[in-house]
Amino acid sequence: QVLLVESGGGLVQAGASLRLSCSASGGTLSRYGIGWFRQAPGKEREFVGAITWSGGSTFYADSMKTRFTISRDDDKNTVSLQMNSLKPEDTAVYRCAAELWGVGSTSQHAYHFWGQGTQVSVSS
Repeated sequence: QVLLVESGGGLVQAGASLRLSCSASGGTLSRYGIGWFRQAPGKEREFVGAITWSGGSTFYADSMKTRFTISRDDDKNTVSLQMNSLKPEDTAVYRCAAELWGVGSTSQHAYHFWGQGTQVSVSS
């Protein structure tokens, strides 16, 4: 079992950048595809982006593909979500999730392990 912990959230102004990290304990992330999802108050959980277990491919929701970048550093057992040009509508709890040998699924149901999430708040 992999325990995931997100960090890096906070309160920023519109236009700013944040870098979220997803770290693992109890196992290595190198065999897992990692997805990022977010959920704003009163809204459904939403796919943000994903990276394959090999790191060879990344996938993003259309509204984020020009602003967000996912990368992985298996030596540090960490996956990062770089978020640029943040907007108030990006305000949400962001969670990472792991899928064994994952190839970047956009469906939350594909993921077996989830972190608790980190709050991102963007003021206008």
